[in-house]
Amino acid sequence: MSRYDVYAIGNALVDYEFEVSVAELSRLGISKGVMTLIEESRHDQLVGELQGEKHKRACGGSAANTLIGVQQLGGKSFFSCKVAADEPGDFYFQDLKANGVDTNLASKPRDDGKTGKCLVMITPDADRTMNTFLGITGDVGPSELNTEALLASRFLYIEGYLASSPSAREAVLIARKEARRRNIPIALSLSDPNMVKYFADGIRAFIGDGVDLLFCNEAEALAFTETTDVFAAANKLRDHALAFVITRGAHGALAFDGDHFIETPTEPVKVRDTLGAGDMFAGAFLYARSQGWDFRRASQLANYAAGLVVSEFGPRLASQHLPSLRDKAKQLAKQK
Repeated sequence: MSRYDVYAIGNALVDYEFEVSVAELSRLGISKGVMTLIEESRHDQLVGELQGEKHKRACGGSAANTLIGVQQLGGKSFFSCKVAADEPGDFYFQDLKANGVDTNLASKPRDDGKTGKCLVMITPDADRTMNTFLGITGDVGPSELNTEALLASRFLYIEGYLASSPSAREAVLIARKEARRRNIPIALSLSDPNMVKYFADGIRAFIGDGVDLLFCNEAEALAFTETTDVFAAANKLRDHALAFVITRGAHGALAFDGDHFIETPTEPVKVRDTLGAGDMFAGAFLYARSQGWDFRRASQLANYAAGLVVSEFGPRLASQHLPSLRDKAKQLAKQK
C-alpha cells in the first residue's frame, strides 16, 4: 500500500514576493514574465533597489508548491531537496513541516552554504517574473534522494527547473530508473519557457523514452514543440508523453488522457497574481489522479484550485480558501 501520493525532487527556494511596475522591471534590466538565474550579488542588489510593496516570504520552489497543494487536498507527499545550515534554511524546513510535507531535511545535518532564494515580482497585469539565486539547491543531487519514500509513492514528480544543475540531472535520472523499475508513473513539469529555451537537452534527458504525465503551459508547449498553435503542439507532445495537460490561463486546460483530447473550461476569476497557478494545478491534478479520478474531473478540480490561487497574492492557497477547495473535491469525487 502506498504511503505517499506524490514524491518529488526539486529546488528548495525561499520566495520573496514584490508588487512592482513594468517600468520598475525595465529600470532594473529584468526580463518580464520568465525565470532568470542570477548570482547572489545580483540578488542582493535587487533586494536593495526594488521599490515595490513586499509580501511575506514562504518556502517555495515549484515542486514544493505542488506538494503543498496535494497536502491541502488531503493527500500525502514527500519532498527531496537541499537547503543550507542558515536562517533561511531553518525557515524553509519549518515552513515545509508546518504544511505537512515529509522531507529528507529531517534525516541528516544540513551543509554549510547559502539557501536558495527567489525574488518574485508581480506586475499590475498579474504576470509573474522571477529572479532566482539557486545557492546550495544548485547542488541537490543523488544524496538527497530517499528511495524508500519514492518506492512507497503513487507518483514521481519532477520539476523542469532541475535541468540547469548537473547533480540534479543525475538525481532525476536515478529516480526515473527506480520509478520505472517499480512501475511508478513519472510526471514532469516543463516549468518555464526559459528552461525549454536554454536547457532543452536537460529537459529531453528527463523525458527520456517518455513520461507518463507531462504538465506545461501554452508558452512552454509551443517552445518545446517549436510550433505556433496549441493544437499542433498537443499532437507533437504525444511523442514524448503517454498523457499530458496544457494549461491555458483563462481558456482552461487541454488534456490528453492517452486516448482522447479533453478541453476543460475554467470559471472567470479576477486575477491578482499568477505565481503558483501552474504548481497548484499540478498538485490538484496529481491528487485527483492518485485517487483514481478521470482526466476531466482532475482538470476541473485543478482549474478550480488554480483559479483560487491567482485570485490572491502568493504561490499557494490561504487557509480561508481551503474549505471551498475541499468542498469542490467532495462534489467531484461523487461524480462518475
